[in-house]
Formats: sequence, C-alpha cells, structure tokens
Amino acid sequence: MDELPLDQVRTLLAVVDEGTFDAAAAALHVTPSAVSQRVKALEQRTGRVLLLRTKPVRPTESGEVVVRFARQLARLERDARAELGLAAGQGPVRVPIAVNADSLATWFLPALTRVPQDPPICFELYREDESHTTALLREGQVMAAVTSSPDPVAGCTVRRLGLARYRAVAAPEFAAAHLTGSLAEDLCEAPTVVFDRRDGLQDAFVRSLTRGRSDAGPVRHLVPTSDGFRDAVAFGLGWGLVPEPQAEPLLRSGRLVELAPTRPMDVPLYWQQWKLDSPALSTVAEVVATAAAEELLTPGNG
Repeated sequence: MDELPLDQVRTLLAVVDEGTFDAAAAALHVTPSAVSQRVKALEQRTGRVLLLRTKPVRPTESGEVVVRFARQLARLERDARAELGLAAGQGPVRVPIAVNADSLATWFLPALTRVPQDPPICFELYREDESHTTALLREGQVMAAVTSSPDPVAGCTVRRLGLARYRAVAAPEFAAAHLTGSLAEDLCEAPTVVFDRRDGLQDAFVRSLTRGRSDAGPVRHLVPTSDGFRDAVAFGLGWGLVPEPQAEPLLRSGRLVELAPTRPMDVPLYWQQWKLDSPALSTVAEVVATAAAEELLTPGNG
C-alpha cells in the first residue's frame, strides 16, 4: 500500500458522518454505487474491513484510524486555506473538545473565554466522563480531550493539567440519620448519589476506606449533571463526592458536612490532543493549560 487515495478517505468519512451510503452519496453529489466502490477500494487497499454495514454504519477499529486521519486532513486543509487567504466564507474555525461535566461546571468554561477570537473559534463541546473522553479522540470525533488517562491515544500528545479535588460530603440531616457509626461500614449501606452508571468515584472512595473489601451502598440515585449532583447531595438524597469548588460554599454555610476531612479524593486530569499543526488548537491548548495551572492542584500542594 503506497498511499491512501484522498477521495476514498473523504468518502469513508462522509459515510460515517452521514450514517448511510445513500446519505453520503447525496452529500458528496455522487451515486451510491460510487460511494460503495470507493469504500470497497479503500478496504482492499488497506486489507481491512473499515465499516460495519449497520444502520447507521459504524467504523471498525481500523476504520476509526482512517476516520481520524480524514478529520485531521480536513483540519490541515482548512488551516492552509486560511493562511493563504482562501478561507473567506468558510465560517469560524471549529474545535471539538471532549470534557468531563465537573470541569465544565468549575474551571473549563471560564478558561475558554480567554481564547482570542481573531480569527473566530467555535467550540463544540462533548460532555463525557473523564475516564472515557479518550474514546472520542480515538474515534476522531474530537480534536482534544480533558481525560484522566496519562496514556496517549495513537496520534495524540498528552500533558498533565493537575489534580481535581473532590470532598466526600452529605447534608447534616442525612449524616445524622445514616452515618452514626463507623464511616466505612455506614457508607457500604447508605444511599449514594452517582453521576451515571459509569461513575466509579464513590465506589473508589469506599474501597479506600475498607481496603478494597466493599463498594458504596446499593441504593444509588443517578443525577447526570454536575450542579444537579451537588444539589441532590445538599437536599439529602444521598452522600457523594463533590468537586471542592462546588462543595466549599455549602460547607461554609452549613448545608453540607464533610465526612472525611483528611481524605479528599484527587483525580489527575490530562490534556490530550491530535498531533496536528493547527494554530487554533495550539491556542486553545495553551489557554487551557494556563487556566488549569491556576485552578487545579499539583501533587503535594494539598
């Protein structure tokens, strides 16, 4: 295989984005037969199945590599056209980023306001748990991600941002009703607030108290927004780990009490991005890193 024909690569991307061969054909202004032939030719050239012919179609693991390449190619082409003064009428630069809900609710959005808007940059944010944002990078859906993984996705660079600190808290009335004995034992039974079914932070905290013997209790309230999670804990639905910036005002006012003041949970956060010479992406990365240095903890400072 000497090269990946660009028309075939762009066609594969169109099929993935549009969901069907017919829709891709309409978007590319060619026949469905031409789309099918290009995809088959690309699969023959790579020696791999690139698409699962489902509805909508989905890229295979090998297909994700080609899709990511296609998106990077489109980004490079757009940047080159902008530098040559050929980008008039194309609209603002689009930068898709995957970020976890707690970062969105605390430090990340204020950081984006610092990004210069000349030329204009349009942010497209994908909310995902920090342990799963790398999947969107791997699939080529985003150019960058805030993640808890220090292991770079293929074709990406990684830099450490800092530590996001969480506090185990509950409403005073809840603590008086459910947490009257050994904290480790009580948390194995007490109602818990979790973000979603993939949220393992509360379980990890209980395991740290019980030396891995138990998880959090079986009664779990799923509240999939950061502010809603905090409020659910403050209203007494259950206990939970709340980001320190959100917990501190409620601790000071007495609406929350801290369950283990000497045992905060620190989650390391990293910035992963495509290895791509994109001025817009580089600008966003530097602004995010600067804001993270100001807002997040570094090891040993807490």
